[in-house]
Amino acid sequence: MSLAQITVNSDSSHEDRAQTIRDTLRDAIVDRRLAPGTKLSESEVGTLFDVSRTVVRAALQMLAYEGLVKAERNRGAFVSNPTPDEARQVFASRRLIEPGVLDAAIEKITPAAVKQLREHLLQESRHQHERGPNARRAEIKASGDFHLMLASLAGNAILEKFMDELVARSSLVIALYGRSGVSSCGHNDHADLLDALEAKDTAKGRALMLQHLDHIEADLDLRMKEGLALKDALAL
Repeated sequence: MSLAQITVNSDSSHEDRAQTIRDTLRDAIVDRRLAPGTKLSESEVGTLFDVSRTVVRAALQMLAYEGLVKAERNRGAFVSNPTPDEARQVFASRRLIEPGVLDAAIEKITPAAVKQLREHLLQESRHQHERGPNARRAEIKASGDFHLMLASLAGNAILEKFMDELVARSSLVIALYGRSGVSSCGHNDHADLLDALEAKDTAKGRALMLQHLDHIEADLDLRMKEGLALKDALAL
């Protein structure tokens, strides 16, 4: 094996480990086991996972990109702590952006896309009838994925990237402060939106999108909640 191959394999191993740490930390954040503002010490996380700080840093950078972790110079990384006002700003941004996403999606909707979206709604429905933290995470993700699918259908890469960040931040807010994880009317809202898309009814679709975002925000309980210590939250 050449030196170049060894280097590639080493890099791949580091990426895999960083992804595993990212997934574990993300689950702990979404499950509210790690409260907003919790410090994620590189040395402590590295000890818990038996990896170098370089690997931990890569995992934290992934989470920072998603808006789940905030890195502060000379202080370290912390679980993002969106204030009530920041949470409202996230949804205010979505109200400005998503009606336009819907307009673009209606222009490009196809029978194949409608079929794919309806199959996705069936998955959402199954998650709503499941119980436990894994089902809750899946429900939040499926709800966000519906909106990302609309953004993808719109065919604007810049808009899609912006929506990806907004949905990630929304998922954090919903996971932290949602009374029921996601709005209990989320699936029905999505079905109504899809009906408007299929009918190419722009006015109805825009109104339904704004109503849907109102429903999600109304389900938020912005009171702060206590979390566990890092080691206890990760159960390692």
